[in-house]
Amino acid sequence: MTRSALRPHVALVTGANHGIGAATARALAARGAHVLVAYFSLQDQSMTGLPDDYRSHRMSDADHVVEGIRTTGGRAISMEADLAKPETIGQLFDFAESQLGPVDILVNNASGWLADTFTSETRDMFGHSCARVSRETFDGQFAIDARASALLISEFARRHIERSARWGRIVGLTSGGPTGFPGEVSYSAAKAALENYTMSAAFELADVGVTANIVYPPVTDTGWITDKVRRYVESRPDLVHIAQPDDVASVIGYLVSDDARLITGNIVRLR
Repeated sequence: MTRSALRPHVALVTGANHGIGAATARALAARGAHVLVAYFSLQDQSMTGLPDDYRSHRMSDADHVVEGIRTTGGRAISMEADLAKPETIGQLFDFAESQLGPVDILVNNASGWLADTFTSETRDMFGHSCARVSRETFDGQFAIDARASALLISEFARRHIERSARWGRIVGLTSGGPTGFPGEVSYSAAKAALENYTMSAAFELADVGVTANIVYPPVTDTGWITDKVRRYVESRPDLVHIAQPDDVASVIGYLVSDDARLITGNIVRLR
């Protein structure tokens, strides 16, 4: 794919201050898209058992992502947005339109990730803190992964249809999903909802030129991988790789390209 392959498209990538989101923002900018790097600096330090680097990445702003894109000749801006607040959805699109142009690529990457369980365990197998499922864990997870993602798709679709656009791309990131995810049960359930919303979008928006797909990454080293996690992956025959964020971002870059115009309504599972 050439550097200009996504010019003059505008991408909104959520959760893009680190990890897969940041890598995706860089990958799309490298292909010519103008990118709004949306993020939320997570200041809650209650999650124990995670590497310090990973915690610091989640607390960071997106200046380093934007600066990196601009240094290599791309165009990017950033905006902090708490997606748990529905009013921020329209604000993101308004900001993108005022600075870059109408959004025609949406990447739903942000997550309100936390570990919760139906059991009395307070730590998962890797030593991460784990809470019992409650209204708070449900609301914290579903507000981001399910409700915000649905509202982002809805706002994307409304503006797309109102301007009679004929080209659009939606990509969501999932993990766990309909088969469940012991130790991260609300996370998995919220991702299952995101998958379903995205599949509906694929069929409802096909006649206005929008494709919608889900990417299910393998275990990806966004800073949380420890030696214990590596040994666990090696022991599991169904877990083939520990990927890097750039590996996943390259797949997303393909899915939003013209080469992938016939790929829609799919959950693309990476191994």
